Amino acid sequence: MRQTDDVDLAWTPSISKKAGPVYLAIADALEADIASGRLAVGARLPPQRTLAGALGIDFTTVTRAYAEARQRGLVEGRVGQGTYVRARSAPPAGGDDGMLDMSMNMPPRFRDAPLNTRMWRDIAGLETAGGLDLMLRYQEAGGTATDRLAGTKWLSERLAGITPDRVLVAPGAQGALLAVAGALTSPGDGVLADPLTYPGFLALAAHLRLRLLAAPNDDQGPIPEAFERLCEAARPKAYYCNPTIQNPTTLTIPLARRKQIVAIARKHGVMLIEDDAYGALPTNPVPPFAAIAPDMVYHIAGLAKCIAPALRLAYLATPDARAAERLAGIIRATASMASPLTAAIATRWIEDGTAGAIRDAIRAEAKARQAIAACILPRECMRTDPEGFHIWLNLPTPWKRADFVSRLRSIGVSVVAADAFALGDAPEAVRLGLGAAGGRELLAQSLQRVGDLLVQPAKGAAMVV
Repeated sequence: MRQTDDVDLAWTPSISKKAGPVYLAIADALEADIASGRLAVGARLPPQRTLAGALGIDFTTVTRAYAEARQRGLVEGRVGQGTYVRARSAPPAGGDDGMLDMSMNMPPRFRDAPLNTRMWRDIAGLETAGGLDLMLRYQEAGGTATDRLAGTKWLSERLAGITPDRVLVAPGAQGALLAVAGALTSPGDGVLADPLTYPGFLALAAHLRLRLLAAPNDDQGPIPEAFERLCEAARPKAYYCNPTIQNPTTLTIPLARRKQIVAIARKHGVMLIEDDAYGALPTNPVPPFAAIAPDMVYHIAGLAKCIAPALRLAYLATPDARAAERLAGIIRATASMASPLTAAIATRWIEDGTAGAIRDAIRAEAKARQAIAACILPRECMRTDPEGFHIWLNLPTPWKRADFVSRLRSIGVSVVAADAFALGDAPEAVRLGLGAAGGRELLAQSLQRVGDLLVQPAKGAAMVV
């Protein structure tokens, strides 16, 4: 864009003074107008008093708005000259060391200024809805009736017939997993899991001193015959699974295979722990295990992956009201309660549709990032899901995963080797997270480095153990 020193006195943001903090609305409008090209790089913004007069607001509100815009990297102040739209550089993908971080599996940041304003408006509205009670009062373990009802509404899209007496509000998916595993198992008990499993459950099982048993998989999930042999020989108490866009392999178990696993588990009295972290992302989801066999499945729907990691909240659907009461007692004993403030935000977003809008925005951004990856990485090495935001990358011979991870780090890209997920021997593979990069351009740069390395000779790979 052409840089100019002209004052853009014509710029007056279109904002609603009822849609949350006005200073944030001004900053959001500024960001949107820069993105759309209405404000060019180098444009000088109206003086703060001028803009305050044009909007009919306090001078201090505009001061806060310009300060917020500077913090976002949108504008810069020049002593004695004013405030200018600055040329934006791509934000870092990871830590302060400049590493392009593809090791974290988080939802991608979407660019939607109106939705951003809506989210903050709802948070600001809690002041009148709940007041100080949200911060200065304890609430019952398992959530208030209002929050459990909101959780039921969120789950009902995938679990038809779910009722609030079967739903608990847990302090994150990990807190829900701890409660369920504590209710179903004792130290030394066997639990089935996939050969490549979410590291958070591996750590929890080690803490509870459980025996994890790898259930052999094929390209559709647990192999029924092998699953039944393990049930007969090991008498496990439960099967832990992440059946939709699985972390790390991105596998979604098809409906027919889910029904087979349910039949075998029922025959042998094995309960299912369904960690459905990504279950809300697919537009046309496969019915969860809890929809197929609600009487034998503990269904955990965390909000970190489908709405926001800052919402350390999960909805836990139990087989019946009695199980819910027991688990509420475990939550009370281990974590006291989920954060009432966090639960209130989630409830407000679910009730007014903001949660669904956030999920849809994440879906759209994830699809765009998957398309970028498909253009850069060799398809024969990739396993992925178009509505997820991570990729399982099988390394071509003769690459060894440790050498590949080390070489990537040396050129500024961080990924996770298969060892972090493996119950037994780890395959030569790595997981790539597409969400941490601050923007699509930076993601493409990071993926290009991965793709370039894949086709280079694996120098020293033979020496890696």
